[in-house]
Amino acid sequence: MSDLNGPRRRLVEALREKGVTDLAVLRAFDLTPRHLFVPSGVQHRAYEDSALPIGNSQTVSQPSVHARYLSELKLTGHERVLEVGTGSGYQTVLLSHLAAQVFSVERVPALLDRAREVIRQVGARNISLLLGDGTFGWREYAPYEAILVSAAAPEVPRPLFEQLAEGGRILAPIGAREEQTLIVGTRRGEELVRRDIAPVRFVPLLGKYGWPA
Repeated sequence: MSDLNGPRRRLVEALREKGVTDLAVLRAFDLTPRHLFVPSGVQHRAYEDSALPIGNSQTVSQPSVHARYLSELKLTGHERVLEVGTGSGYQTVLLSHLAAQVFSVERVPALLDRAREVIRQVGARNISLLLGDGTFGWREYAPYEAILVSAAAPEVPRPLFEQLAEGGRILAPIGAREEQTLIVGTRRGEELVRRDIAPVRFVPLLGKYGWPA
């Protein structure tokens, strides 16, 4: 669908106008075909700056939210990154352009199967996927220089903190089920130095160290 190259470029320009200045992040959006990650019924809206339904009561966040997330992580291209909540796989592929390796965990089998198929289609080779409770992280490949949590938790899940490298950053929406604060936390020894970024509303992170299903 080469006719969507124009809308994709316009999305990149819109992100730039909204204050996204990280050139690597803008390049990731330019390289990632968002229309492949959403159902055919909403593909015509794929390059709007809006959240879209992806089935299983889940949505893919609006691109400007992804851009804010990715800019806050300040990735250099050498990191091992853990993503909690693969969802559509769109953010996973954005991350694959910004980090050395991406490990992503999803609890809904249908979402993971669909994400795996599209990730294969776009040719991203530095992504590993796991079906399971993302609040446990993925200990086998820890530590991670960055962890990105795509759903809201009452607090940073302990296993995720334990899997964060010294000096590594975790980005997560933390708070109540209905409203949260987007935080970035940096590991300093056994402490997480937290910085609040903005009020947000995300779907709840379900799992042992999140909200009960």
